[in-house]
Amino acid sequence: MKKILAGAMAVLGTAPAAHAVDIKAGDWTVNVGGIVNAYYTHVSCSGDAPGGLALGSRALGCGGEDSRTTIGNGLLPNGLVTSATSRQGGFDVKAHIGIYHATATDSAIDQNSEVDVRQAYFTFGNEAMGTVKLGRDNGIFGANAIFGDMTLVGAGAPVQATQRGRVTLGHIGAGYSYVGYYGQIAWSAPKMGGLGFDVALASPVSDSPIVAEGRYKARSNPQVQVQATYSVGGVKGWIGGKSQKFTGAAPGTDDFTMAAYEIGASWQAGPAGVLVNFQGGRGLGILSDADQGDVRSKAWLAQGTYKLTDKLKLGIGYGISKNDRDAPGTAGLESNANLTVGGYYALNSVITLVGEAGQTRSKAFGGAKARMNGAALGGIIFF
Repeated sequence: MKKILAGAMAVLGTAPAAHAVDIKAGDWTVNVGGIVNAYYTHVSCSGDAPGGLALGSRALGCGGEDSRTTIGNGLLPNGLVTSATSRQGGFDVKAHIGIYHATATDSAIDQNSEVDVRQAYFTFGNEAMGTVKLGRDNGIFGANAIFGDMTLVGAGAPVQATQRGRVTLGHIGAGYSYVGYYGQIAWSAPKMGGLGFDVALASPVSDSPIVAEGRYKARSNPQVQVQATYSVGGVKGWIGGKSQKFTGAAPGTDDFTMAAYEIGASWQAGPAGVLVNFQGGRGLGILSDADQGDVRSKAWLAQGTYKLTDKLKLGIGYGISKNDRDAPGTAGLESNANLTVGGYYALNSVITLVGEAGQTRSKAFGGAKARMNGAALGGIIFF
């Protein structure tokens, strides 16, 4: 929640605020907070059927229809987040659990009781040793891209196949791959000036292709993620990577090792902000690790924002995710691209009202093209 809140405040161009409730109990401070959001989204789709994870297609973008409307979550789900912090035996100690939930379903009578426990971890550390984290949390790779995306507090690409029962995609799959949530043991080194370093051993995962059967399973060796950052003034830069061995489970599918890298930077000067990020490598996937198998791909995101007043911020972001070659895992998909323009109005210190419009385009290696036009209007509260 702290990372999400910090990302949201950076998107909005405001200082982090203590919205959650703190309860003192002996040596412990218990913090309770959360997120609730809802957006009216409308999409219309046209063009061909590129195949694979084509986010701009009728199949995914419009949920199999020419047009569709949903009132549901944006890029963030609803969430209830609890943490407990203390100073014990010379260590700063923290336990954290985040429980998340989706707004929209296809039924008015079925129980909407499915929850997503994305975060459940504890940390300990001090200024000399840095911080060790054990449990489930978001990955290191891709965190700066998604938490710096202006659509974090909005919807971005309002893909209907994911919004009903989950969330929209922002620029996931059309600018960067999803940050992912992993069981992990991670270490953040002590800060030296503006230099930071993070490394994590994550529980290995299988591929999750969504529109096809899985073709790989995880081996015993863990996934490794690393990142170095440098911050000075309003400038932040980062470079990182991740790797994991995938074992072919389907007949005729060879083993391969995912090897992806990332480099990016953000700049904030007064009311103006810029973010650029690049990801590339083997097995990077569209929505999740290796969801297209042993394919090399690239993803770019470029974003500019400007705060017109203390309350109103405008922004434009463009992202594209592109496969280097056709392969069985791509099902013919060459690229997904998304352009989003948005306005973000701080009604008060906790509520932001959002209006966005954009277009998502998908292209196949064979030349087929699909297009989804989308708009979102709604709001989000952090408490």
